[in-house]
Amino acid sequence: MIEQESIENLKNRLDVVDVIGSYIELKKSGANFKANCPFHGENTPSFVVSPAKQIYKCFGCGVGGDSIKFVMEYEKLSYPEAIEKLASQYNVHLKYTQSKENHSKEQKIIEDLNFYFRNNLDKNIVAKNYLKDRGIFESSIEKFEIGFAPESFKTLEFMRAKRVSFSDAKEYGLVAVGESGKPYARFSQRITFPIFTPTGKIVGFGGRTISNHPAKYINSPQSKIFDKSHLLYGYHKAKNSIMQKGEVIVTEGYLDVIMLHQAGFTNTVATLGTALTAYHVPILSRGDPKIILAYDGDKAGKAAAFKAASLLSSKGIGGGVVIFGEGMDPADMVKAQKIQELNELFLSPKPLIEFCLEEIRLQYNINDPLQKEQALKAATQYLQTLSPVLQDEYKGYVGALLGVNERLVGIKRENNFQQDDRNFNRQRREDISELTMIKTIMADPRIIDTIFDIVGSEIFRVHSHEFALVLSQQYEHPDLLGISIRDDIKVLDEESVKKQLRQFLIKHYKEGLFKVKQNRNITFEKKSFLLRHIKENLQKLQRGELVAYESFSTI
Repeated sequence: MIEQESIENLKNRLDVVDVIGSYIELKKSGANFKANCPFHGENTPSFVVSPAKQIYKCFGCGVGGDSIKFVMEYEKLSYPEAIEKLASQYNVHLKYTQSKENHSKEQKIIEDLNFYFRNNLDKNIVAKNYLKDRGIFESSIEKFEIGFAPESFKTLEFMRAKRVSFSDAKEYGLVAVGESGKPYARFSQRITFPIFTPTGKIVGFGGRTISNHPAKYINSPQSKIFDKSHLLYGYHKAKNSIMQKGEVIVTEGYLDVIMLHQAGFTNTVATLGTALTAYHVPILSRGDPKIILAYDGDKAGKAAAFKAASLLSSKGIGGGVVIFGEGMDPADMVKAQKIQELNELFLSPKPLIEFCLEEIRLQYNINDPLQKEQALKAATQYLQTLSPVLQDEYKGYVGALLGVNERLVGIKRENNFQQDDRNFNRQRREDISELTMIKTIMADPRIIDTIFDIVGSEIFRVHSHEFALVLSQQYEHPDLLGISIRDDIKVLDEESVKKQLRQFLIKHYKEGLFKVKQNRNITFEKKSFLLRHIKENLQKLQRGELVAYESFSTI
């Protein structure tokens, strides 16, 4: 773990405007800075950065926090990863507890093995010739740290010489036990492609056989440090380019990534022998880039493209699909010097939604009325995974594609969108007087004693949630950050607090007066007593006195 003192030293070095301004364009607005929120689509800026309080808050989607929280949200990093990234950028030295030393141990084991594989590549002519024949430059071999794993016994000897225990090597997915009970190295006589996390830490390998092994490609097995469904090959090299270009190209293999980078498409990544999953989406969507799926034109490639495009479009992500035909993949096109053709393909991909609908259309013979009906049902089911606006937008497209009246294209408004609307409306409802009291308590928590001497939490009818956050001292919660950053919500002095409490109580007792008058279920004597009592309290309040709050909910 990172020591807290190191974290505090880093926080003292960070400026929220500088950090966030390196990701998005900020414009001065009074004492603060404003921008279109990077976390949700909007045309009117509602994202506010406060240099005085060193926090940000979006009044549209509700996100908020400090510099570290922004980097976590924007780049989809864990808290330690964000700390380490910022520390590297601002040249702040971090200190770690013992658990970091254990982490360094596993890193060193894999890094040493990667160095060993890289040195071995120059000793194997077959591996070198394979890479040369595929068109891979020496500069790319160096950039992606490509290596070669020799025979199993040699790798085992190297790890023994490095005093790597068998249990550690097995835990990190480097060795296994065969049917004979003897250990063996998982990567043997294979060209190796080290695999890194988004922050650049090596966690495993991919391997391509040069010995005609039936498994052409393999990856490190699932382990405590390696999960291929959460990793993208080449992302650590591509992320800066992705941020700059606002676009990421997703391919199917290591060589596609290497060759496309070599041709200048440095915003390219690949899944690790698995389909694009929901776990990949947070990584790919960092910085909200356009996502281009660049897949092979065979049956498996098209099926994978359809699944990936369906996933991305259902999450409201923009992008398109490029399908390669004629037995060519991106790596082949780079080798054939078809760079201009590649550039044209990536400039005009088929939009994700159109691709999905057209693929659905191709699965049916729409000249057959029954199959046309099935195609319509399938297209409608796909549309229902989209937002209501997109559903409505593509009704006509489906009608034209299938040759049916668009009124036959059934769409529905999902409950989650309705719930979002209700949540949005509820979020927009606010009471400035309550927010003023809450901000005052945040500025001086001692004032809460003055409030509770007179009233209880019932004063906060609209903002009971925010008041509960104040009571539990969750001052870093985005909802409280939003209150603290707003210039239109003032901090009151003690006299103004009492004045506002009187206004609240006057309103409360007037409501009580009306309620008692309208109540026909109490006796005349009780009604007379209550009316007299309420009027007396109102008179005191109007004279500037404070009286205790009394509930009339049981009347």
